[in-house]
Amino acid sequence: MRTSNDDFLNYLQNLVDSRKAEMPENSYTTKLFQKGINKIAQKVGEEAVELVIEAKDSNRELFLNEAADLIFHLLVLLSIKDCRIEEVIDVLKKRHRR
Repeated sequence: MRTSNDDFLNYLQNLVDSRKAEMPENSYTTKLFQKGINKIAQKVGEEAVELVIEAKDSNRELFLNEAADLIFHLLVLLSIKDCRIEEVIDVLKKRHRR
């Protein structure tokens, strides 16, 4: 699947949403949804802390991996809250116009 950088977050959000709807076995995302919102929110917090820790070091690869983990888990949290990344982008756009 080839997507532009601009479209990839939407693609990934759609994939997360499809996992929520279909709940396929052996899917990490399914396991997150089965654990519920509290565990998903906790995972977002853990990933945020890990990102902050890596930000203080000089390993760019580890930092970027933690950033990717945080964004992925944020998409899962958005999905369980019936929200979309596009809505977050809309908020950012409105703030930018000020």
